[in-house]
Amino acid sequence: MYISNYRRKAEAVFLFVLFFLILCIGRLLYIQFFNSAYLADIARKQHNFFVELEPLRGVIYDTNFKPQTLNLPADSLYASPNNIKDNDKERIIRSLSSILNFNPDYLRDRLNRKKSFVWIARKITPEQAQAVKKLNIKGLGFLRESKRSYPNTYLASQIIGFAGLDNTGLEGIELYLDKYLRGEPGWAIYLRDARQKRLDIWEKMVLPKDGDDIVLTIDQVIQYIAERELDKAFKEFHAKGASIIVLDPHTGRILALANRPSYDLNEHSNVSKDEKRNRAICDLFEPGSVFKIVTASAALEEKRVTEEDRFFCENGSYRVANHILHDHTPHGWLTFREVIEESSNIGTTKIAQVLGSEIVYKYVRLFGFGSKLGIDLPGEISGMIKEPRYWSKTSIGAVPIGQEVGVTALQLASAFSVIANGGQLMKPYIIEEVRDKQGEVIRKAQPKLIRKVLSLDTAARMTKMLTGVVEEGTGKMAQIPGVTSAGKTGTAQKLDSNGAYSHNKFVASFVGFAPVEDPLVTIVVSLDEPHPSYYGGVVAAPVFSAVAGDVVRYLKTKQALFSNEEYNLNARRRIN
Repeated sequence: MYISNYRRKAEAVFLFVLFFLILCIGRLLYIQFFNSAYLADIARKQHNFFVELEPLRGVIYDTNFKPQTLNLPADSLYASPNNIKDNDKERIIRSLSSILNFNPDYLRDRLNRKKSFVWIARKITPEQAQAVKKLNIKGLGFLRESKRSYPNTYLASQIIGFAGLDNTGLEGIELYLDKYLRGEPGWAIYLRDARQKRLDIWEKMVLPKDGDDIVLTIDQVIQYIAERELDKAFKEFHAKGASIIVLDPHTGRILALANRPSYDLNEHSNVSKDEKRNRAICDLFEPGSVFKIVTASAALEEKRVTEEDRFFCENGSYRVANHILHDHTPHGWLTFREVIEESSNIGTTKIAQVLGSEIVYKYVRLFGFGSKLGIDLPGEISGMIKEPRYWSKTSIGAVPIGQEVGVTALQLASAFSVIANGGQLMKPYIIEEVRDKQGEVIRKAQPKLIRKVLSLDTAARMTKMLTGVVEEGTGKMAQIPGVTSAGKTGTAQKLDSNGAYSHNKFVASFVGFAPVEDPLVTIVVSLDEPHPSYYGGVVAAPVFSAVAGDVVRYLKTKQALFSNEEYNLNARRRIN
């Protein structure tokens, strides 16, 4: 009896073990053949970590290869909410909010997401990163990224622009050439240990392609000189805004371009649109007397007037249709040369009446006004000039003296360069080259002629008259010790909200070039609503003088150095 019971118990145990073994084998077969892909995917997610590899953004250089942008390493903080215990999250939120100065609700929203990866803070400071690392919290990690930095802060801010957290261009060259600068991201799959910490072991990797470098025509030294002098005038005369452009008249290369107000490129988060705006290419204004070069050039080119022809300037008061035109200083008889030197509105209008509206309009367009010049910067506008069929009876007394026409500072610089270079309108440009990381040139700019505007003879005669403006006329404060210069002053009334010309809001400007015998630079200076002084010859001309004097000396020194280097190089070649 005892033996029989024992045998039955042994058989029952054997059958139970056999049944359990069959179940295990079935379960293993099910896992192997029907559920293996699912479990393998879970294992991969636990032990593999996908990371997008950020490319280094291309560097922006000035013409002398001085970097205007840098890429600095920065830590970005992420979290794996699925690997953080719920009862630990509030403690983590309190710790992080005090270190990162974040709203706790923002962190709570991030950490309560059912995800294995969420960004907490991008590109934090080294001090913040160190403080978070000391907490040694499971589920938090860091990725090394690059942060865009601008070593010259305010210098050329509206030209260079800035990039955002994702290294995407948002303003200026950073935006305009973003497709070259940003590069192409790569990716890697890293392994993680059982604690979900990333190991420096990758399973698969595609390397990122770093962005291309940009070389500007801007010279950092000239840019500094221009901004220094513009800033002085902007503050001294309490102007609403200001612009300056330094241009090579023979090629169209922009050597410097600046605006006020400006901003620090490293602190751009709370910058207003007014500070970001590149006034030199996107602000429209009536140019005033600087525009008289168009009428004067047309009269000489069409052979309607000579420099010594005399015009009666009506002692300062002249009726054009139903409008009375005035000169800032009453004049009687003036020669054509003196009309330009003394900036007589009445004399210029009488010359325009000799030419007629069609010819005046023709030369306005030839000089590049009323259309975009095609500079490689975002935001350029075309300006405004009405066709003669839309002119009123008073327009012949307004357009020739720079009223009823809207221009940009860039258009004025290009127009005066026509006279400086012998009659050619050149396309302005600011991008010299685009290079890859191996130094190979991908894109290179060349000087481009838009059209021939004046004969060499007319340009030379206009140069002589504009030299007289500086030496004998309204532009005396533009004189440069030891350097000859030519140019024209402008003082333009602004329109009030009721459409009438204001008597206390003006745009003061001076445009000129130097040295006269072989122009190296054309410079336009424009100040919006300066006060208490507002005449272009008082407000803008001194800025031209200071900038042109320093820039001409700098360029001549630079030319001499390059000539000596070239001479020494050729001498070494001959010896070898």
